[in-house]
Amino acid sequence: MNDAEITEATALNRKAVQAPRWAWAVGTFLGTGLLKPGPGTWSSLATTLIWFALGRALPVGIRLPVNLTLLALATIVGIPAATRIARALGKKDPGIVVIDETAGQLLSLLGAPLNWQSMLLGLILFRVFDITKPFPIRRLEKLPEGTGIVVDDLGAGLYALTVMQLLLHFAILK
Repeated sequence: MNDAEITEATALNRKAVQAPRWAWAVGTFLGTGLLKPGPGTWSSLATTLIWFALGRALPVGIRLPVNLTLLALATIVGIPAATRIARALGKKDPGIVVIDETAGQLLSLLGAPLNWQSMLLGLILFRVFDITKPFPIRRLEKLPEGTGIVVDDLGAGLYALTVMQLLLHFAILK
């Protein structure tokens, strides 16, 4: 670790007491937000792999409701978690908060076939839209605190979902 990383780690440890443990567990998606480089990509990858494994273990008829439930939980619990961590760190959108990527990634995979091609495409589409933030996604970042942190990624997830479903509809992807 270099001096800057040590200083950041020390600051994180001090600030950790200012946000409850549940917020850190949820906001960092069980620590994936601490992985380097690209914590958002690590979170998206973890979410995709977990959904792929979980979805394949579930009966086909309940996959969609389970995905929607996980998406709702990531959003409903993620917004206050992101708010508490952002406040504790004194940052508008701390890079370690990745529950927003989890929510957006789950949205992008909604109704997608559970095969490696769809999962990979969903991951790529979501990351592209999350990083580039096409109109009007960037505006969503201006919403207050955790709402802005999470909702802009839901926008990216919606764009990815739309492209994915168009590719499926026109049989470009199976």
